[in-house]
Amino acid sequence: MGSGQVTAPVASQSPEPYRFRGRHITVAGLGVSGVPAARALHGLGAHVTVVNDGDDERARSQAAELERLGIAVRLGEQAAGTLPEGTELVVTAPGWKPGKPLFVAAGQAGVPIWGDVELAWRLRGPDAPPWLAVTGTNGKTTTVRMLASILEAAGLRTAAVGNIGVSLLDAVLGDERYDVLAVELSSYQLHWSSSLRAHSAAVLNLAPDHLDWHGSMEAYAADKGRVYEGNRIACVYNVDATDKPSTEDLVREADVEEGCRAVGFTLGTPGPSQLGVVDGILVDRAFVEDRQGSAQELAEVTDVDPPAPHNIANALAAAALARAYGVPAAAVRDGLRAFTPDAHRIAHVADVDGVAYVDDSKATNTHAAQASLAAYESIVWIAGGLAKGATFDELVARSAKRLRGVVLIGADRALIREALARHAPEVPVVDLDRTDTGAMLQAVQEAKRLARPGDTVLLAPACASMDMFANYNRRGEAFARAVRELGA
Repeated sequence: MGSGQVTAPVASQSPEPYRFRGRHITVAGLGVSGVPAARALHGLGAHVTVVNDGDDERARSQAAELERLGIAVRLGEQAAGTLPEGTELVVTAPGWKPGKPLFVAAGQAGVPIWGDVELAWRLRGPDAPPWLAVTGTNGKTTTVRMLASILEAAGLRTAAVGNIGVSLLDAVLGDERYDVLAVELSSYQLHWSSSLRAHSAAVLNLAPDHLDWHGSMEAYAADKGRVYEGNRIACVYNVDATDKPSTEDLVREADVEEGCRAVGFTLGTPGPSQLGVVDGILVDRAFVEDRQGSAQELAEVTDVDPPAPHNIANALAAAALARAYGVPAAAVRDGLRAFTPDAHRIAHVADVDGVAYVDDSKATNTHAAQASLAAYESIVWIAGGLAKGATFDELVARSAKRLRGVVLIGADRALIREALARHAPEVPVVDLDRTDTGAMLQAVQEAKRLARPGDTVLLAPACASMDMFANYNRRGEAFARAVRELGA
């Protein structure tokens, strides 16, 4: 990694142009990414066929819309498992697993497979804005939205896009002009991206997640590490991460442009080429003239909402990317102050009888739950759901001293109960043998019974929600409703 000082943004590279007109292209999957991809490719003159394994009402509605444009659509498992004859390129929705028969057939036929991010990158124009990219197991959306808020505070035209819900294709092909984009990228999206070259990028953290999709932790980490490939200015990594492979390991392995720098962030005192915290102040020792002897004050810890340790780490990562782009220190402070976190991310719902009730329904894996549990001293923990192959021994062992009690819900709650028996046998546990949505009200009532004034009742399930709720948002809303009933 280079050590040169960054003072101005640099334009992003483009891969070799791809001729779309007249090509036979298969789009795998409808939904948020598939529909705009099909439209864009059709508009470029390609012969587009969309295949989708679902055949429900929503899929049929989307199919009818595309068919009116002259795009062929095939629905159902059989259609989605067969590579249409003459296909020259496959563009896939991020969630489709690499082992799908369609992709196996494409590989055997030598047909390239791109994701929606790869397609968006290749469709950028010559004056396209650079990308500041963020990935990691947890904290991506918060960090990207913090980054966008900082960039806006600097007077830049920007948007938070990608896995955050705003399609990159819409951002790239729309009429809105941007100076720079804050881009959230999932491991799924990065798996199918080969030519992406960000201005600067950050991997926030790495913990076992989506291993059923990637096949192993090594493959998962390697896909995350793709975000560093070809970076031009800064590869931002987590100094405090100790798991292997670490985010710093991924930086070391990346093939970057000459002069690109490794920039760390830490909750401790930063060394040269790092951002960190000193006496409640977020400081920068990476993007200053004298990195050995001076530091730039960026913001106070109290400017971060909420000021939980993992969220301060998110703020430091966002600040590092913004500073890599040349944003002044004052804009970091102003952007963090203006930022409002999304719902269901360590959100304070209410205080009832001296007990705080906090909704972190977004903590859908053990790493996220650990960060949430670390933010409070005495906790009644509501946990459980779909484990997705996770184990809970390390999480429970690290958090045992903070637990006043535990209320378990969901299909895989037994896994957490067994870990509690091994590592926190003295902690009282309420095991709710039900998976209906009404279980949340009972869970909150049981948590209230266990809690004492000064405690925090924390919904940080460490599991996915689909056994009981449509998504983590619905789970968090059910928790908030139950808390409001307590208050009433």
